[in-house]
Amino acid sequence: MYKLLLCWRYLRTRYIALASIISVTLGVATLIVVNSVMDGFTVEMHHRLNDGLSDIVFEGRGLNGFPDPEWHKEEIRKVLGDDLKGITATVVVPAMFNLTVQGESMMQHGSLIGIDPQSYGTVSDFPQYLLHAENRERLSFALRDEGYDNRLPPSGWNWRRKRITLERDYLRQMQEAERLRREALGEPVAMNTLPAAETPVTEAAPETAGPIDPFQRKRQAAAEEHVFDEMKQQHPGVVLGIGIASHRYRGADKEVKDIFYCRPGDDIQISFPTAGQPQIVADNFTVVDFYESKMSEYDHTFAFVPLDHLQEMRGMVDPLTGVPSVTQIQIRLHDGVDLEAAQQKLYDRFPPQQFGYSIRTWQQLQGPLLQAVQMETTLLNILLFLIIAVAGFGILATFFMIVVEKTRDIGVLKSLGASSRGVMTIFLTYGFSLGIVGSGVGILIGLLFVVYINTIAAGLEWVTGRPVFDPTVYYFQQIPTVIEPFTVGWIALGSVCVAIVASVLPALRAARLHPVEALRYE
Repeated sequence: MYKLLLCWRYLRTRYIALASIISVTLGVATLIVVNSVMDGFTVEMHHRLNDGLSDIVFEGRGLNGFPDPEWHKEEIRKVLGDDLKGITATVVVPAMFNLTVQGESMMQHGSLIGIDPQSYGTVSDFPQYLLHAENRERLSFALRDEGYDNRLPPSGWNWRRKRITLERDYLRQMQEAERLRREALGEPVAMNTLPAAETPVTEAAPETAGPIDPFQRKRQAAAEEHVFDEMKQQHPGVVLGIGIASHRYRGADKEVKDIFYCRPGDDIQISFPTAGQPQIVADNFTVVDFYESKMSEYDHTFAFVPLDHLQEMRGMVDPLTGVPSVTQIQIRLHDGVDLEAAQQKLYDRFPPQQFGYSIRTWQQLQGPLLQAVQMETTLLNILLFLIIAVAGFGILATFFMIVVEKTRDIGVLKSLGASSRGVMTIFLTYGFSLGIVGSGVGILIGLLFVVYINTIAAGLEWVTGRPVFDPTVYYFQQIPTVIEPFTVGWIALGSVCVAIVASVLPALRAARLHPVEALRYE
């Protein structure tokens, strides 16, 4: 009982112990905050990486891909059985995106992905990252009338018709100005060939003196039917990664805003290599929606088009059999299935020596990024734990001072019958108490800081006038945090252990003091 009473007395009266408690508290609180933020970023990153990618990617080598994806999908279904949740075939090629911004051409590079709208949503959470509500329910590469995200300027068919009308009116005005200039100079004036703002471009039939050939009428009608009218028709649809078509910045009012280079209803040109003998082909596409996963790697590089159109443009359909080729088959498994075991089953069915396919899990595809984050977290924990180690040296120095100051008191205790183990227990219990109090207060402060971290960040931004957490860089509106009870537990246990270990040497010295020598100390 006397051991606890002495420990309590030292805790209440020794202000130097308060410095040790504060050191432990700060170390524990810092570790909790840093680990919670890093875990929040890691969980958010894993979630978005896995949502943007399927669990397993079955990939051919090169841009030519491999033929007959339906046979491959059937074999994969046989191998994986009930573990399979979704499967789809895709074509992925590098591409250049040519956007017209204020009359000038702007080039962006990225990956063009041909997808099947019906099955692609079964292997990833792709639909939920689209900006149009109806596309999130059911993806369509047809341009919508309205209903796009509020951040976008007016988009859809209404914008497309308005834009084309303005462009035609502007061009008509320019031609009229040119006609007037030529008339003023006495130069010959060419006939105005501009179409009306609301009518398709058609060629007038030549006047003939004789009877009109009925086959000529049919050919003319067919030509008029296939005339592309931008007011009523669209090119093949494309879903652009929002980073390809926009730029994020912080305005003068400190609000994060987006500048859009194009919007749904605009046309862009995409260039990409063909299969077989590599050649660059280009085609016009109409932007029908934007994809925003809030992962910069995806939002700035991915664009999605209909699979069949991309296969046709690249020459990936056998002209004799009509069998298409693809570059990837993406696989989603049910939750809890061992991805590496499923990968091994696929390798057993498709040996690399025979088929040459690359079969990788999403963790392997993003291995360098995941390992870098894990390494950074480990190094931060090691460095920040040194704060608690410093607190341990403070406890060590404090206890040695107490042993020196209380040498006579220790002699009195021993002369009254206290054992060496009892004296040693006093100092060990004292160190344990410092660790418990410091870690307890540190946990409380750290958890409160994590809960209100975004409020604290906003306050610091207001005081300093500079962003603490810039959404234009991270694409998060708030700092993500995750509190792991296991992490909090090992931090608290580690701090208590450091405090106890720091008190061992002073406790041993106090226990070895001889009563007579201790009483003669003063």
